[in-house]
Amino acid sequence: MDETARVPADLLGGHPRMLSEAAATGRLPGREALDGYRAAGARAAELGLPLREMVDAALSMAEAVVSGPSDPGSSAPGASALRGSGSDPAASGPAWPGPSGEGQAKGAAPAVLSALRRAVSALMEGYENAQRLAIRQEEAARREFVDDLLHGRADRLAERAEHFGLRLAESYVVAVARPAVSVRAVDTGPGGTGLVGVGSDGTGPGGKKAAPDEAGTPGLRDSDPVARRIEEALVARFGSHNVLVAVRDGLLVCVAPGSLSAATGEFTHHVRQAFEPGWCVGVGRAHRGPGGVVASYREAGNAIELGDRLGLRAPVLKAADLLVFPVLLRDREAIDDLVTTVLSPLLEARGGPEPLLDTLEAVFAVQGNQAAAARRLGVSTRAVTYRLERIRRLTGFSPDDPTQRFTLETAVLGARLLDWPAQPLGPAVRA
Repeated sequence: MDETARVPADLLGGHPRMLSEAAATGRLPGREALDGYRAAGARAAELGLPLREMVDAALSMAEAVVSGPSDPGSSAPGASALRGSGSDPAASGPAWPGPSGEGQAKGAAPAVLSALRRAVSALMEGYENAQRLAIRQEEAARREFVDDLLHGRADRLAERAEHFGLRLAESYVVAVARPAVSVRAVDTGPGGTGLVGVGSDGTGPGGKKAAPDEAGTPGLRDSDPVARRIEEALVARFGSHNVLVAVRDGLLVCVAPGSLSAATGEFTHHVRQAFEPGWCVGVGRAHRGPGGVVASYREAGNAIELGDRLGLRAPVLKAADLLVFPVLLRDREAIDDLVTTVLSPLLEARGGPEPLLDTLEAVFAVQGNQAAAARRLGVSTRAVTYRLERIRRLTGFSPDDPTQRFTLETAVLGARLLDWPAQPLGPAVRA
């Protein structure tokens, strides 16, 4: 089928006459004509016409002009092949300049080819500019949707969710990845903590402006090629309507259906390949509805923050595995009292409490194996034994006793959560 038959007449209606004029006079298309070609290319992109068809149609009309003379009393060569053309092609579409005179096209191929090259170049420029604009608009809409989704703003959320393939009645899991950068947490208020990432605009979780000493090194940006590669890999495997990947607050966020269990594992796999050592992934639990996405997002970010506070070495932290820690933080007075009662005697130790706290953490991490704890700490087994005895004498608690071990380990975890002893506990509790 002739490609010109697929192109609406209002897009290239003036093209044959411009070519005929170039053949007759050698005149190249001016600024007005080139602007018309750019507008035609942009319109073709908006209509979804393939660029190949537009270029083929333009070339076919040029062949008709070069192959023989035009009849001054009829339409320009090639014009009748345009879809929907039943009248003068110059009467529709962009304002193409009219011919100064029709003449024989034979022997004028160089002039026609030069004019054709400029015309096709302008046509392609308009088409590509329109496509780039459409991509930017789609990315802006996607960023806005992700912001609204992760912050629980429900205005028109369901309508836009369908466009991006999310069925909000289902349960979704959110995973967030933080690159190996120096990023500190920002407190988001009572009852919870925020994500640890800081966005490229300097804002922390929830849009709060990070303090200068909290900003650290910026995380990912919206245009980061690493984020785009991971998104493309996930879309290639699961489809664009099954995963949503975006950058938010300097973190790479992946939203996937709870039923798609392989998605978070695949996300982590690509993060491991793309990020430098030191990366961390937090995975929230599956929740239903728009509010469920927000809850899972916060859980994933809080998992990373808890890992930082507790010094956890695992690169993948699941909120489901860390449920005990939010429970501890909910009763702040009780955890303050526990830390003060059990661990405050360590403040009297020579060299401070930190070496003893580190020893307890290492011993608990290896289920009481003192030799393994010594290797983790880089000290001798004898030094670990001495420190544990010192802890027993100061606090009255020993990790060798099952009941005391639980109390001691909970107190150590609470101290890390509260950043004790660097952050003193409330005076009312200590009193």
